[in-house]
Amino acid sequence: MNNQQSNQRPHYQVIIVGGGQAGLSVSYYLQKLDISHIVFEKNRIAHSWRNDRWDSFCLVTPNWQCRLPDFPYQGDDPKGFMLKDEIVEYVEAFAEKINAPLNEGVAVTRVRRGNQGLLEVTTSIGEFTADHLVVATGGYDIPIVPNYAHSLPQHITQVHSVNYRNPQQLPEGEVLVVGSGQSGVQIMEDLHLAGRKVHLAVGSAPRSPRLYRGRETTEWLYDLGFYNLTVDKHPLGDAVCHKTNHYLSGRSGGHEIDLRKFALQGVRLYGSMNTINGAMLEFKPDLTRNLDEADEVYVRIREEIDRYIAENNIDAPEEPAFEKLWEWKSESGPVRIDADAAGITSIVWAIGFRPDYSWIELPAFDGKGHPRFRRGVSNTEGLYFIGLPWLNTWGSGRFLGIAEDAQYLAGVIHDKLEAVQSQTCTSRRPAVA
Repeated sequence: MNNQQSNQRPHYQVIIVGGGQAGLSVSYYLQKLDISHIVFEKNRIAHSWRNDRWDSFCLVTPNWQCRLPDFPYQGDDPKGFMLKDEIVEYVEAFAEKINAPLNEGVAVTRVRRGNQGLLEVTTSIGEFTADHLVVATGGYDIPIVPNYAHSLPQHITQVHSVNYRNPQQLPEGEVLVVGSGQSGVQIMEDLHLAGRKVHLAVGSAPRSPRLYRGRETTEWLYDLGFYNLTVDKHPLGDAVCHKTNHYLSGRSGGHEIDLRKFALQGVRLYGSMNTINGAMLEFKPDLTRNLDEADEVYVRIREEIDRYIAENNIDAPEEPAFEKLWEWKSESGPVRIDADAAGITSIVWAIGFRPDYSWIELPAFDGKGHPRFRRGVSNTEGLYFIGLPWLNTWGSGRFLGIAEDAQYLAGVIHDKLEAVQSQTCTSRRPAVA
């Protein structure tokens, strides 16, 4: 702890809020720079991996991409996909190695600017002050469930993906999964493999090949530099930050997901959810578009790999041209079904989360509540963010890119502290007679 005090409150040069892999990575680099800091984690290390994932959950990116600072994947299956318990063990092992100044079970409830310019931090164990504060809480605080869900009859069970564990927790009957992002399609598959009759409301998420031309697609994309592409150079600019990740799976050794294939196996597909009125479920007439656009992204990824192979004269096996398993006729209007008549007894909401930054009382957000920053450095002095998708690159929200982001932020903080120290020394220097 730094000797500096503000009204007898403990003071640190840096306070990190969040003790997951992102917050711990920042701590690692701050320790190397000998910067006093403390990490507050309101739950336990790896809490979200341990408690907020379903039983069969595994990474969709291969193990070789797990590259926390100076702590790459240690196992013997670099091309495999870690299961939930293995992810927890990996993060816990990293925490033990770096011996971060971590305080578990401590909630941060308020951050504001004090009269002396310091950041005043209110926690469940008391008041602290800091020169700098790093927000490493992620963006998955509040599960999203639409307001119209309240109109569902009580006999239809509702659960958000964060609370889904396995097919057995749901009552007998058919299940509607709403959302086709990574969580939605994997939960759909989990239910389908368990023999449950599944309905899926398909959104606008894109999809990706798993294997192509003899290699795992993520290996090709890594060589192509996709994971290092910075947001300021991306064709979509800042808009890419709000795009849904490609869906595919790491289950059973990893495979791609083609929703048309699941439809042939009995999964009932609809467009994106529009509204609910009692037991009547209404879907938008966009299933054709959503399936086609997901396929278009899939094909573009293949074309990028083809181009890279050709330009670099790489000897790689050929692949047959992509063909849709079937064509879906265009919908003429909204699709409505009666959940009771269809036998749907439960709904799994897999339409994402929104962050909760209400505890940060600083002018650091745009009109929609999104933090404003450049490479994680906020427009508000002394405030930083890490662990968010597209913080700087596509890899920022993954194990692959955390180390680079954490090292950068630690360096910025170090330089700012050094600048303040230099100014203080200069102001105290006696004048020359």
